[in-house]
Amino acid sequence: MNKLFAALIASMFAVGAFAQASAPAAAEPAAASAPAKAKKAKVAKKAKKAHKAASAASS
Repeated sequence: MNKLFAALIASMFAVGAFAQASAPAAAEPAAASAPAKAKKAKVAKKAKKAHKAASAASS
């Protein structure tokens, strides 16, 4: 019975260590999306300007 408890406790520590080790891998893709976000903002600004010009022309 003691071996069973020891195995359960050891597996809990192993699962905790595995969960903590995988977290930094998710941070890399977010840094790559920063230029895409800036490009999207630039496109949105251009579209807003075009829409404003079109609505002024139709009025």
